[in-house]
Amino acid sequence: MDIEFVRSRFVKHFDGKTGNIYASPGRINLIGEHTDYNGGFVFPGAVEQGIMAEIRPNGQKTCNVYSIDLKDMVHFTIDDPKGPSATWARYIYGIVQEMRALGVDVKPFNAAFAGDVPLGAGMSSSAALESCFAFALNDLFGDNKVSKWDLVLAGQATEHKYIGVNCGIMDQFASVFGKKGKLMRLDCRSREFEYFPWEPKGYKLVLLNSKVKHELKGSPYNDRRNSCENVVKALGQQFPDKKFETLRDADWDELEAVKDKVSAEDYKRAHFVLGEKDRVLAVCDALQAGDYETVGQKMYETHYGLSKEYEVSCEELDFLNNVAKECGVTGSRIMGGGFGGCTINLVKDEIYDKFIATAKKNFKAAYDHEPVVIDVVIGDGARKIC
Repeated sequence: MDIEFVRSRFVKHFDGKTGNIYASPGRINLIGEHTDYNGGFVFPGAVEQGIMAEIRPNGQKTCNVYSIDLKDMVHFTIDDPKGPSATWARYIYGIVQEMRALGVDVKPFNAAFAGDVPLGAGMSSSAALESCFAFALNDLFGDNKVSKWDLVLAGQATEHKYIGVNCGIMDQFASVFGKKGKLMRLDCRSREFEYFPWEPKGYKLVLLNSKVKHELKGSPYNDRRNSCENVVKALGQQFPDKKFETLRDADWDELEAVKDKVSAEDYKRAHFVLGEKDRVLAVCDALQAGDYETVGQKMYETHYGLSKEYEVSCEELDFLNNVAKECGVTGSRIMGGGFGGCTINLVKDEIYDKFIATAKKNFKAAYDHEPVVIDVVIGDGARKIC
């Protein structure tokens, strides 16, 4: 992102004075999808693309926030009980409220922000926005007294309370804790995490953005979370002497024991989650051994589970996954919440050009547009730029 561009928009729309500039990244997730809210493991990394914002206290009664990309200005007061109606602004309003709840004495401010995280690509532009403003408000008004984990939880609470998405903590965690050249294995139950060097020799990590985002009725994300909770409830009834907080606490035998006590759909969802928990740990072992073939195999297994068991894929993403298989790509899967967005692909250097050319050609022939190629560079988490 261009610092001077963000600054020029800030100066134009406000009083000509400059403020502080902050940035926070989007993320990729190598493996471990829909496991965070089930207490399992995830394996994300921050990327170079993200959100950049210039912010300055204004001494007024209202917060004035300008979205450079949308060319939209929103005003709200700190103690407004309802907040703005525009969805993008509710992320920022929510962060203001959550930081105040943490004891940060947030004062009215002017802000302008822009992003280069592709919207709808499953790279968590919303978490980048939340983390950017949480970090900034902590720096400006809290003297950095709020911990990084509290910043993560403030972003998650914003999704829950102000957006209506009952997300886990992976997206905000990656955006806050990311480090250049490192992936992270996060235990979403204990919050313990470990950095893993990500500098694979002979391979590239690349996203293919289908540019598709299917409109869905209801809340399919929350529906799948409810399925998992239904199975946890059944497990608790079947095994009253054991505590089941999430599907993380279940093993395969226990899941089979309640198969006839839950719906076929709920069972499929839970089956995917238990398998994904095992796959993340297998990938960690494979990476430590430099075994990228196993990493790739587990990625394909995850795609199958997301498509057939969790049912969050779509025709276009399955198409891109099949192209990857046909081209001999080491690993490929849908990335993110689903129903559109990207596949993430682990590709040997020697077939990279052929794979990209084939994917573009075949996808355009099938869907009348090319996928967008996003080469992944692992970057740093939320930070102050200047």
